Amino acid sequence: MEDVLKILEGNARISFEDLAKLTGEKEPELRKMVNKLEKKGVIVKYKAVINKELLPGERSVLALIEVKVSPQKDVGFDAIAERIYKFPEVKSCYLLSGTYDLLLVVEGKSIHTIADFVAEKLAPLEAVKGTVTHFMLKKYKEDGVILRKKKEIKRLTITY
Repeated sequence: MEDVLKILEGNARISFEDLAKLTGEKEPELRKMVNKLEKKGVIVKYKAVINKELLPGERSVLALIEVKVSPQKDVGFDAIAERIYKFPEVKSCYLLSGTYDLLLVVEGKSIHTIADFVAEKLAPLEAVKGTVTHFMLKKYKEDGVILRKKKEIKRLTITY
């Protein structure tokens, strides 16, 4: 099963025929296994990694926001995390150890829309005690995929 998951993580579009060849399992059993893993919530989503910097037109802005919160009695961080991750601007939400409690990946049309999100939606929440926002300037690697290939240096050879 771990082999199947590792292969699917690397290539979610692989056919069951190719998956069977790589794992030595039979196609019908692989289909059942993957279906079962999807129903259990082990496989949550199939996704394409897109280098948005190469797309024409307006790009969105990404920010990493560290959030310090007060845990709530009987539910700890879960209730405030749920309240925060339900905002449509929040693409990912993680519980951390260290100085801050939550790490958010937030997407907006501009720096100003992210600033507005923090000022108008996030910071006013009672459990939120502080935030630090880091704007993403450039992505080099995402989900294990290198987004920028090295450019070939095209220089003329100098001879004497």
